[in-house]
Amino acid sequence: MKTQSNLQTGTALHMPALSALRAFEATVRHGSVSRAARELNLTDGAVSRAVRDMEQALGFALFTRSNRAVTATPTARVLADEVALALERLRAALAHARQAGGPDRPLVLSCEPTFLMRWLIPRLGALQQAVGARRELRLVSAGGSVPFAREGIDLAIRRADFEIGPQVLAEPFLAERVGLVCRPELASALGTCGTVKGVLLHTASRPAAWRDWAGHSGTPLRPERELRFDHFYLSLQAALAGAGIAIGPLALVADDLASGVLCAPRGFVADGTHYVLMAPRPLQDEESFAAVLQWLRSHAAAMEENFVRFSFDLKKSY
Repeated sequence: MKTQSNLQTGTALHMPALSALRAFEATVRHGSVSRAARELNLTDGAVSRAVRDMEQALGFALFTRSNRAVTATPTARVLADEVALALERLRAALAHARQAGGPDRPLVLSCEPTFLMRWLIPRLGALQQAVGARRELRLVSAGGSVPFAREGIDLAIRRADFEIGPQVLAEPFLAERVGLVCRPELASALGTCGTVKGVLLHTASRPAAWRDWAGHSGTPLRPERELRFDHFYLSLQAALAGAGIAIGPLALVADDLASGVLCAPRGFVADGTHYVLMAPRPLQDEESFAAVLQWLRSHAAAMEENFVRFSFDLKKSY
């Protein structure tokens, strides 16, 4: 009996973890461990280990490897297609279950990282009141297109600088206004017009920010030095530290302007884009979408009203 038991155990297929299935499918789809890792917000090593777990569970190789490249075998491609379908069915089932959870289920709101840190979180208490004190609000930091069903996201806040398809409802609540910002001690050298000199702070997430601002404002640039950062919030943090002059969207620097930590001696200009509240069509939770949109528009209008007063005080001070 013991031998029979061992034989039965040996032929049983070990089911890989869901994380391993996702890593395998993404690696086949991208043809790259690194690109799969970026999509899944994992390290390359974690994805490689997950793929090897898949191969160990099946008992044969799914990829041919040479140097740093991986190539899926024909069997792996067929399996990846089936895994993708299964994952999509699972996501749809989970989304359906979440929607059936009733009005007290958590509301998941995705938001661009810098907007989340510098505008939304300081106003989080008021947003929670708008959503309802008894309903949990979950915030997710992300940018670009929104995988609503795949990630279980209900609403999203984005700067609409990418194509938004007809399957997504997007309502604007704030026009983007940008201007150069710096510590007050640097402002006197800038003045209110003429060529901009000094140390210019750039960000890889908006590489054309200075060029666009110069075009919209009709201002020539003659930098004495330039510093570059990977993320927008780093360039703004550098401006807060007095390291130079950054391009700052009004929404992201409004609180610093109000406190006097930063100033905007050249004011702000509209760049033609808007921040929008997004949700998948058809709307499953119209009440929450309407409540959050009303709250966003109200607080955005209050911020812009303060900006008008700030601009008037600024003109008087120069």
